[in-house]
Amino acid sequence: MHGEYKVPGGKLVVVDLDVEGGALRNVRVAGDFFLEPDEAILTIDAALEGAPANSDAAGLAARIDAALPASTVMLGLSSEGVAVAVRRALAQATEWSDYDWQLIHEAPQSPVLHMALDEVITAEVAAGRRPPTLRVWEWDRPAVIIGSFQSLRNEVDPAGTERHGVTVVRRISGGGAMFAEPSSTITYSLAVPQSLVSGLSFADSYAYLDDWVLEALGDMGIKAWYQPLNDIATELGKIAGAAQKRIVGPGGTPGAVLHHVTMAYDIDSDKMLDVLRIGKEKMSDKGTKSAKKRVDPLRRQTGLPRETVIERMIDSFRNRHGLTHGRVTDEEMAKAEELVRTKFATAEWTARIP
Repeated sequence: MHGEYKVPGGKLVVVDLDVEGGALRNVRVAGDFFLEPDEAILTIDAALEGAPANSDAAGLAARIDAALPASTVMLGLSSEGVAVAVRRALAQATEWSDYDWQLIHEAPQSPVLHMALDEVITAEVAAGRRPPTLRVWEWDRPAVIIGSFQSLRNEVDPAGTERHGVTVVRRISGGGAMFAEPSSTITYSLAVPQSLVSGLSFADSYAYLDDWVLEALGDMGIKAWYQPLNDIATELGKIAGAAQKRIVGPGGTPGAVLHHVTMAYDIDSDKMLDVLRIGKEKMSDKGTKSAKKRVDPLRRQTGLPRETVIERMIDSFRNRHGLTHGRVTDEEMAKAEELVRTKFATAEWTARIP
């Protein structure tokens, strides 16, 4: 069995192993990380040898930690990263390079259509009718997007949305409310097979699917990192928030994962605070007293036009994983428009939690 895991902000860890009698055998750990002393790599292998194949990542990491001397130095590597690579090997997880990735980046569309397209495209990936897809959104109007489980009245100020002409929609994933304007927001979705995140915890899958964009930001001079559970942050503050939804495949098969991210390119904080009801409790848990201080736009950090930031992000993805241009098919669009009519544009859905 073979497993790979790119440690967020670190290096690639590769594990090859067999399973005999319910235990790990012939374990070999490799990668482009740095490790001192040299013999520590053999210590890691030995620590994993004979471990029960049903061990969780925490248990495997504990075995490694107990075996390594205190003087061990790991750069770009962690015991947790090795453990995740082992779990991915055991789960027979796929890798980014196993797929032919497709890009969808089309003309501006309505907020309700974006919600529907996310559901349809991920369902198509789950059914095996579409390759894994990176979809970059373009908005045709300002919007507030609330999480699947949020209360509409607790999150949105109706007077503010009416004053600024903001459309309110509810997405299928959890998480918090997002404020988006066409020229001030960068939003993208990844629709990926469930097997790509096999062996990862729910939290680890966020970091794993965000890693490519952290490197893209790094190429633009921004030192960014994943901040659990679902934020991307810099020294100047939060720049993006992510959310996920699992969609089961036909006949109960593993299906696909929707991972979508909204990034603040040049947010209007005053308008945001006029349409969103951001509670004091939420601010206190983020260690700041002001939403304005919590979000720091990419425009100021990069000095680049929004279109250039998007182009560089797409180029970074293409260079890492390959990417060909695609489009929403006629069949997918028809399904999405039907979902708009029956679900996303209805008061029953938007106000399902009043």
